[in-house]
Amino acid sequence: MEAAISTPGRFSQLLRPFMAVLPGRISLGLALVVPAVLFFVVLFVLPVGNMILFSFFHQTDTGGLSGTPTLANYARLLSVDLYRKVVFTTVRVSLFTTLGAIILAYPVALVMVRGNAAFSRVLAVIVIAPLLVNVVIRTYGWRVILSNSNTGVLNWVLTQLGLEPVRILYTEWAIVIGSIHVFLPLMVLPLAAALGKIDPAVEEAARTLGGSAWATFRRVTLPLSIPGLAVGSTLVFSLTSSSFVTPALLGGNFAKMLGTLVEEQIMSVFDWPFGAAIATVLIAIVMAINFAYTRLVEKRFPGRAVAAP
Repeated sequence: MEAAISTPGRFSQLLRPFMAVLPGRISLGLALVVPAVLFFVVLFVLPVGNMILFSFFHQTDTGGLSGTPTLANYARLLSVDLYRKVVFTTVRVSLFTTLGAIILAYPVALVMVRGNAAFSRVLAVIVIAPLLVNVVIRTYGWRVILSNSNTGVLNWVLTQLGLEPVRILYTEWAIVIGSIHVFLPLMVLPLAAALGKIDPAVEEAARTLGGSAWATFRRVTLPLSIPGLAVGSTLVFSLTSSSFVTPALLGGNFAKMLGTLVEEQIMSVFDWPFGAAIATVLIAIVMAINFAYTRLVEKRFPGRAVAAP
């Protein structure tokens, strides 16, 4: 008991010099927030700011940076057809991955929340278990499944059924499939948290009043689960658009995304300013789409999208 009491006492003594600067409860709150703010500034704001600064310079033949700021890197990214195609591919794959994750996550989350307790726990373990496996290993597993040759699991099954083999590996659909597998838990868990806060009596009342299962889901369950949907969609879209391993292994050179393009410019071409410009555009695209999506959800379901799941 004495140790438990003395620990907060020592902590308050350490914070006393900082609390003396500002009066009252505000000083304690600031003293607790300052370490997190410093951590965020040093490890995120400064590196990202340095990256954005690099993007406005041109790399000379000697490997240095030109002394005059320029927009040439951004003009190059938006004017070359190959790079524009990569931008559209990134947005398209991220949107399809998010949509696929939503379609698959809702039934899983509903069963986790409304199903039998024992089965719900088993399903939760199944959903979370892939997070314990390295993403490289999981992606190589999809390479074996989606291989374009007859040795691929999918094409072998199709051949045994007398069907024509399909070519999925090194396409955008391969990236979508692999990304859904990687990021599906990040959609299921926020949705399950939001659905768990919905009173089952509300859904039962809707069905009692004559609503079908689909009408109850569309007009009751879906609007009330918007906080979890907004969080999950933002996470899946952001992580998919910035991913590198899955597009590199499943898309190859035929379905490039901005993440792989940044890696090529930095590690192979050694064009740091252009790589920084690509990364900056990627951040801008993700932030703009997430902001537009959030505003759309808030407008359609006011007061719900901003609530914590």
